[in-house]
Amino acid sequence: MVTRKTEKPQRPAAANVRKPAANRAPSPIALPETMNGKASQAKAAVGDKPVFAYIASLPQPQRGIAERIDRLAADTLPGLERSVKWGMAYYGVGDGWCFSCGAFAGHVKLMFVNGTTLDPVPPVTPVAMGKATRGVELASLGDIDEDQVVAWMRQIAAKPGVGKRPARK
Repeated sequence: MVTRKTEKPQRPAAANVRKPAANRAPSPIALPETMNGKASQAKAAVGDKPVFAYIASLPQPQRGIAERIDRLAADTLPGLERSVKWGMAYYGVGDGWCFSCGAFAGHVKLMFVNGTTLDPVPPVTPVAMGKATRGVELASLGDIDEDQVVAWMRQIAAKPGVGKRPARK
């Protein structure tokens, strides 16, 4: 007759000890090659701090691009609100979200919800983000046409956003 052990072997307690989260540096987010429903593993959260943490976790050059897009949005849109959704930074004013900025391996996608209403219409049609979404792919800071991006931000903020945001506390 064969006997089985029913107890699991105990691991030494020291093996499970981790530094407190406050003492750990943010680990870089693994970036996918293309859009497949999520840009990264960043957790969904409303507010400035989660977006700043998401941007800080990105590798260069994506971090620099996302920081510049965030700064342009903050300088351009009064009452700007931020959130992390579907692994990307989302930006909105008024009653909904207007555009998103998500990092991928080799580039950052700046996508405008209802981007087909913009003039001129941004050139990139992303997969799995809605038929009316349009945007641009940015591989470097030099790829950002700041005047055009600001014009698109102003146009899209003047239109109804998508998805009602929860009230801030």
